[in-house]
Formats: sequence, structure tokens, C-alpha cells
Amino acid sequence: MNGFLLINKPSGLSSNQAVQKIKKIFKVAKVGHLGTLDPLASGLLVLALNRATKFSNYFLESDKHYEVEIELGRSTDTDDSEGNVIFESTLYPKKDEIMRELLSFQGNSMQVPPFFSALKHKGTPLYKYARRGEYIRKDPRKITVHRINNINIIDMKCKFSISCSKGTYIRSIARDLGNKLNCGAHMTALRRLKQHEFKLSEAKEIQDATCEDLVTIEEAFKNIDSIRISKDNTKKFINGVKFKHQKTQIDYIKVYSEDNKFLGLGEVNKNYLKHKQLV
Repeated sequence: MNGFLLINKPSGLSSNQAVQKIKKIFKVAKVGHLGTLDPLASGLLVLALNRATKFSNYFLESDKHYEVEIELGRSTDTDDSEGNVIFESTLYPKKDEIMRELLSFQGNSMQVPPFFSALKHKGTPLYKYARRGEYIRKDPRKITVHRINNINIIDMKCKFSISCSKGTYIRSIARDLGNKLNCGAHMTALRRLKQHEFKLSEAKEIQDATCEDLVTIEEAFKNIDSIRISKDNTKKFINGVKFKHQKTQIDYIKVYSEDNKFLGLGEVNKNYLKHKQLV
């Protein structure tokens, strides 16, 4: 029962609630997710079960793809439709102006995270401060928006698809778009379609998920190279002893024993191979 499970999280359910449901269904002690989705958001939630949790960090840096809906004309304290309205405007921006400002988010930029987020200040999540009326502003962080397309603007609703780097808050893009247009805005819907090579089209509803739906650890790394090592080197690899390898430098590579058993990930540095993460 070690591997990754692709879930289609419904709106209204927190990522942690999804984790707890899977724990109960699969009767496993260790389940973690590879990037949270707000309760409002829906779509792909990748969960790691048991030993797969040790490999989660290799996917946390991966890009993500979403479908987004933003409503113009109102700002909220949470930057989405679950918050309280803090600003309203009767200003009606033109479609070409909305399009231009939305596309301006493409590329690298510095983004201020929302006040309501899981980022921590002095060990406490920001949303806990915000619920008490204490709004802690975090320093801007570098993000990358690779692509914004499929833009559809009808009245004060703006729908689009976005591909972005880890750490990008779509709620912050909604907030900043409203500020650029001087009319306010907030996110009303978010659906994650893809993370790394994991796709929503391959995900299961929580109640329908079974052991057969698990993506094995080695399958999750199907796009990286692999090597097979001798019995003697297998012992060294498992015990963390480095040994000679013909390659000069490899960040990570799948390593198999002589009898084709998957051992984990290794890294090569200056012609020496050593384990990076064991199964």
C-alpha cells in the first residue's frame, strides 16, 4: 500500500478532510498531499500513501495548471468568494483592458501572498491571525506564470486557464487584477487540472478510489533514467556508501538491484553514486 493516489477533490472539502477520508478508506496510518487546495477549489489532489510520503518533496516544486473564474467589481478579505466584501465598484472595465492586464501576469513577478493562507508567521498560520482581525503581510515572493489562455470574459466574470510555478496564489492574481483595473476582484472558482505529470483526467472520486488506482513510486518517476547495480553495490547503496559510477553528475536517477528490485533514487556527484531516497 505504497504509492500516489490521484483524487478529484470536490469544492467545499478541505485538503486535510480529503486526507482523513482516504486514511479511513484505505486503513493506512501515513497519508500526505503534494500541495493543498483551498476548500473552495476543486480538482486534482495528489496524495502520498505510506512510503510514498518520503518522495513527496520531489513533486512539491512542480508546476501546476488550473481553470479559474474571477468576478470583477468586488474585493473580499480572503480574495475569494468565501470572504467578506471589503470593496465594491461600479466601474466596468472594457474587455481589451481586462485582457491586457490579465496577460501582464505572464512571466516572472513578485507576488504578495493572501492574508488568509497557510503560510506561517512566528509558527502560526496567517489565516489564524486574519480570523482575529490581525492581517500579517508577508514579503513578496517570486512566482512564474508560464501561460494564460482560453480567456473568456462575459460581463463582470473572467474565466481562463493558467499554468504557473509552485507557490503561486491564484487568489492573489484575482486581487491584483482588481487593483490593476481599479474595480476590485475576487476568485469565485478554481479547478486544478494538472501537477507535474499527474492529470485530473486520471483522478478518482474519493468514494470510488481503490488500491488498484495507486500509482507506484517507480511509476511516478517514469520519465527519469534508471540503472541496475550489482549485489555488492546494492549493499553499499542501501547503507549510504558511495561508489564509483561512469557518469559525472546526475541530480537523481532510479536505481534497481541486480534482480530488478526498485531500491529508490540515487544521485551522482563527481563520478560517485549514492542513495538520495530509499523506498
